[in-house]
Amino acid sequence: MKKKTTRNIIVTVAVVAAAAVAVMLIAGKNKKLQAITYETAVAGKGDIAVYVTATGTIEPVTEVEVGTQVSGIIDKLYADYNSVVREGQLIAEMDKVTLESDLASAKATYQGSEAEYIYQKKNYERSVKLHEKGLVSDTDFELAEYNYRMSESAYNSSKAALAKAERNLGYATITSPIDGVVIDRAVEEGQTVAAGFETPRLFTIAADLTKMQVVADVDEADIGGVATGQRVTFTVDAFPDDTFEGRVEQIRLGSSSSTSSVTSTTTESVVTYEVVISADNPDLKLKPRLTANINIYTKEKHGVLSVPAKALRFSPIGPLTEKGSVINDCKGAHKVWTRDGNTFTAHPVEIGLGDGINTEITGGIPEGTVVLTEAKFVNDKAMPGKKGASFMPGPPR
Repeated sequence: MKKKTTRNIIVTVAVVAAAAVAVMLIAGKNKKLQAITYETAVAGKGDIAVYVTATGTIEPVTEVEVGTQVSGIIDKLYADYNSVVREGQLIAEMDKVTLESDLASAKATYQGSEAEYIYQKKNYERSVKLHEKGLVSDTDFELAEYNYRMSESAYNSSKAALAKAERNLGYATITSPIDGVVIDRAVEEGQTVAAGFETPRLFTIAADLTKMQVVADVDEADIGGVATGQRVTFTVDAFPDDTFEGRVEQIRLGSSSSTSSVTSTTTESVVTYEVVISADNPDLKLKPRLTANINIYTKEKHGVLSVPAKALRFSPIGPLTEKGSVINDCKGAHKVWTRDGNTFTAHPVEIGLGDGINTEITGGIPEGTVVLTEAKFVNDKAMPGKKGASFMPGPPR
């Protein structure tokens, strides 16, 4: 039994050894079929920008809702959607029969009050003179004065009622308050409108559609970097290939939301602030109420020396260098690497603005320096169908 056990152990050891040798041979063969390639970039001058994204709504700069202060029936409409109107132009008329009747009644009341007032005034003036001579009793004099004061009050009241009736009749003729374009019509001819607690809206008129504004909702985490005068670009789904330009005109501290606090709009625990952006619209492509996808450029630099951000993360660690490579490292919070044959050299650099893709270099290397950005293991051409793996090891340096 002992001999059999010893023999089994010898066989097992031999099998394991053979497997290990096979694995080493295969690994060695695969290693020989792999090579390392390096991607580079040239330090050059360009533009770097940091921006905040938001969504907003296209709106006219000046937009006026035209209504009526009296109740009645819409008799005639003289403007429709997209009508170009001038200030003072007649755009609608209401039925005037009832209003004219009210005016006639007010005039009659006024005339009667006026006649009564004139009579009582003359009677009072006579009573004053007679009372001074003792020819009229105190009671008769007081009655004359009372009738005079009451007629004066009725006269003034009827005068005010007449003025109101005249004004109401004037309200039946509706004119445009500004030069502009009708962008909305809310009534039809023959429709009855009632002026109660709110003025009924008949038309909405936009002053100048060649000048538009975008009202954007900017998240509270981004609003700190937004300031008036900053450049803005935005797109709309109606023209996906066009990019429109604008400027930040106003950052609104208040809000019109009914659920808001004093200084912000709160919706489901998300706080946003309204930012008003001016935009030229010479081709009238921007229509009111379009949704805009906005980039607000909070920081911008033009014509500065920069390298890809991944160049600052590259580091030639052991597996990414070929046998016999020389690594000349250096101290520095940020560094980039160059390669000359098998020699890798680190260069300390000073950095400035970064946008996540490119980073500004303010010192350390000159323009035109070729820096390493990435290393890749690639299979030899003798191994078709195999894809290489790329590596960018190490944290930003």
